[in-house]
Amino acid sequence: MPANPAAGGDAAPGVDRAREMALFAAVHDCGSFSGAGRLLGLSPSAVSRGIDRIEARLGVRLLLRSTRALAMTAEGQAYLRAARRILADLDEAEQQIADRGTPRGRLRVSAALSHGRLCIVPLLGAFVRRYPDVLVDIALTDTLVDVAAGEADVAIRFGPLADSALTARKLGSNGRVIVASPDYLARHGVPQVPEDLHAHNCLNFNFRRAEPVWPFRRVGPDGTVDDFALEVRGTIVANNGETLGDLAQAGIGIARVGTFSVTQALADGRLIALLEAFNPADEEQIHAVFVGGTATPARVRVFVDHLVESLRPTKNPGA
Repeated sequence: MPANPAAGGDAAPGVDRAREMALFAAVHDCGSFSGAGRLLGLSPSAVSRGIDRIEARLGVRLLLRSTRALAMTAEGQAYLRAARRILADLDEAEQQIADRGTPRGRLRVSAALSHGRLCIVPLLGAFVRRYPDVLVDIALTDTLVDVAAGEADVAIRFGPLADSALTARKLGSNGRVIVASPDYLARHGVPQVPEDLHAHNCLNFNFRRAEPVWPFRRVGPDGTVDDFALEVRGTIVANNGETLGDLAQAGIGIARVGTFSVTQALADGRLIALLEAFNPADEEQIHAVFVGGTATPARVRVFVDHLVESLRPTKNPGA
């Protein structure tokens, strides 16, 4: 037998629960049946009957009525929170479908802390001026988000990409440089060969994937190439290159970081590049990943195009 609507079961056929939720939210926002009626083009009695239907179906009181005001019960507050969430989800779902041809709607972007702040955020102003109907929702984090599961629309990734159904577009590459401040070098000396780093305070990443080694390449007089790595030690580890670059500028030690995070400091002399003759020129590729295909929303397509246009002309290293 079908569930009894008055006992909180399934809605009867023909019941527009989204409309009822919008009605209930309007009553709360306006503070009266008459105010909600004016907002929705209904009579106060029609609004009152709508609230009665919701309460009858749920079997609980949502509003306490008096001649002076309406007060919401605990159940009413819970229903209002759920209603607002569901209505927002409906709006977003419809917007996502409607904006496939026109760039608009919320665009969720995930980028690494340092690369996002220094290389992605500066590009957002030009993008939103060009596409004012797109709301960019950017999250800077070194934690990988699951784009396929809908945790972001676009994510900036570094290094080899795992096999997946996602679409990837190359944005640039990530080079590395060893740096120290003039003050640190004046106090501790300039390393001439990689092995000299054993006598220095080497600041490193704390990523689980990162080994405490720095790679080097030595080219012999006869042209032979020797690729090797040295284990380095220091007093501070951090989760992003910008922090390590700042620590190096403060004269605390030597760091090996993405070139993008120290470009300006190198240019104005706050940092000095070290052991460049032994730089192995290792690079990570940078990609924008997203759910591709013919159903890709226009806001995603134009944002990725904007990143490619803005970043590809120059190498843009990452975190």
